[in-house]
Amino acid sequence: MRNKKPNQAYPIMKMKYRPFSLQLAGGPWIFIVTLFLATSMWAQTPAPPQDVPVAIHGATIHTITQGSIEGGTIVFRDGKITALGTEVDIPGDATLIDASGKHVYPGFIQSISTLGLMEIARIQESTDLQETGDINPNIRAHMAFHPVSEHLPVAAVHGVTTVVPLPRGSLIAGRAAAMVTDGWTWEQMTLREDLGMVIEWPSMRDASEYKEQMQLLRNAFNQARRYRKARASAAGNPGHPYDIRWEAMIPVLAGEMPVWVSTGELRQIQAAMAWAEEEELSMVLIGSRDMDLVARQLAARNIPVILRGVISGPARQWEAYSEAYKIPLRLHEAGVNFCIAGDAGAASTYRIHHHAASAAAFGLPEEEALKAITIYPARILGIDDLVGSLEVGKDATLMITDGNALELWTRKEQVFIQGRRIEMMDKHQRLYEHYLKKHEQETR
Repeated sequence: MRNKKPNQAYPIMKMKYRPFSLQLAGGPWIFIVTLFLATSMWAQTPAPPQDVPVAIHGATIHTITQGSIEGGTIVFRDGKITALGTEVDIPGDATLIDASGKHVYPGFIQSISTLGLMEIARIQESTDLQETGDINPNIRAHMAFHPVSEHLPVAAVHGVTTVVPLPRGSLIAGRAAAMVTDGWTWEQMTLREDLGMVIEWPSMRDASEYKEQMQLLRNAFNQARRYRKARASAAGNPGHPYDIRWEAMIPVLAGEMPVWVSTGELRQIQAAMAWAEEEELSMVLIGSRDMDLVARQLAARNIPVILRGVISGPARQWEAYSEAYKIPLRLHEAGVNFCIAGDAGAASTYRIHHHAASAAAFGLPEEEALKAITIYPARILGIDDLVGSLEVGKDATLMITDGNALELWTRKEQVFIQGRRIEMMDKHQRLYEHYLKKHEQETR
């Protein structure tokens, strides 16, 4: 994204995948263009809409919110779950899937990610994470979502069916949306938009710079409030100036959209909590380090937490190696409303259950670990009416596995997204099959 002027208001984040041929020619850029063309040709073919009912029977159905059903049946039609239980009427025209001895789980939810906004980190043209300038509330990250990213099928076949591509790099970075991991266009893949306004809390290492950034943040909210008041008083007046940035802030000021504040350490967390209370804003905290140190305050104020990766080393020399692994347990014991987001990197999205499993290994109850990547993020994101658990009326976004979904060796045998049976193929599998043939040829 390149603006001619800082803070120039654009309604969307612009894609960088398309304009290669306009300015770049020759040299190493030929390789880059070829790489992206090849990526598009290799992309997983999106599944067609569900056209007949599907009934999965004989499986252990893990509803997440209503316990598990042994030897159960789940039926879905037109992308929605219509029935589940042990005594279910199966439509005569349904496609039957015998899942005896298997398990059915809702799809995993990755609540913060660069998936769809970054392909190769070292190639700037494949990265579309941020806009120029500090104040960009009008940015809508999902409109820059790259539907043929090679990372999407990798996530999907590992059971990650919903992701939230997060804008970043600005003080007010923009709005987050929930996306499904299979589809032809960003419009088709948008599950729900305007989940939260992303704010990257400024570093507190330099006092003067921090003061300057905080003044900029307060000024932005004050200006947005004045704009909202002026717009309300001038209702019906077509001549009133329209500012797309402050217009985007109105749902936040009205309490209809929370601010998602990304923090890195204790001082930032405490300062962000105090600021949100002062501004009378609904807030979701994003972070990992030090969240457990304010767990009681978070629980008392009912502030949800999106917990970054559990698999991490100690942040300070005197901390034990297991410090990060135990944070989910401490938040759970304190009664904090939290979810586990795992790695934010696009290439690592498929590992989200590794983080939940690691939290379980260090004391978090297994049931809670599973909820931390299914129903808990769905509730925090405000999409629990669609995904996060297996219930009648919700999207048929689920997976069939041959074992416990948190076990690293469990195989996801089939994934459905909104009732669509996705192609269980990704780059990892293609490379495996490719080099398996090489091995077979060399051993003949």
